[in-house]
Amino acid sequence: MDFMKESCADFVTVLASKEPIPGGGGAAAYVGAIGMALGNMVGSLTVGKKKYADVQEDIIALKGKADALQDDLLTLVGRDAEVFEPLSRAYGLPKETEEQQAEKARVMEAVLRDATAVPLEIMEKCCEAIDLHQAFADKGTAIAISDVGCGVVCCKAALMAASLNVFINTKAMRDKEYAGKIVAKTNQLLDDYTAKADEIYAQVFARLK
Repeated sequence: MDFMKESCADFVTVLASKEPIPGGGGAAAYVGAIGMALGNMVGSLTVGKKKYADVQEDIIALKGKADALQDDLLTLVGRDAEVFEPLSRAYGLPKETEEQQAEKARVMEAVLRDATAVPLEIMEKCCEAIDLHQAFADKGTAIAISDVGCGVVCCKAALMAASLNVFINTKAMRDKEYAGKIVAKTNQLLDDYTAKADEIYAQVFARLK
């Protein structure tokens, strides 16, 4: 299934089924893309407005970054599915003999790293998206400020959802030193950017009161 070409209805239908993919990681990337698109819409509504002529170049540059992030996050929907399949197969490898157990352990460690790298990248992209929302809140048209709030909430949700897919994989790793480094990075992203997303939402909320 090419998730980038399927309709929203098709994606949700498959997500709700017994199919192993898409799962939480793919859903997180999808929600992140939607969140970034909402921020990007604010930019689109700002371009060409005389009132915001002094920030036109900035907004156009921000929109270019937002376009790229949307594409990256949609690509990561598919990438998450790609890395899950080898992991799913690895769990089913035989382990009756010592040789089979050693081979399974070797394969599992490799595919777990791949399966962890994608949701971590989703998190990083969501953090970039949250940064862009602050810029759209500061410079974008006031008539669409609510969309900045909606978008940043989506990106925060995607960030948190993706982190769970990191943690479930690092927990299964035998290389605890490597896993610890990934967990530390994940926790730092969560600490920094859930707080930043909350601040942006609070700014938007205050402007709408």
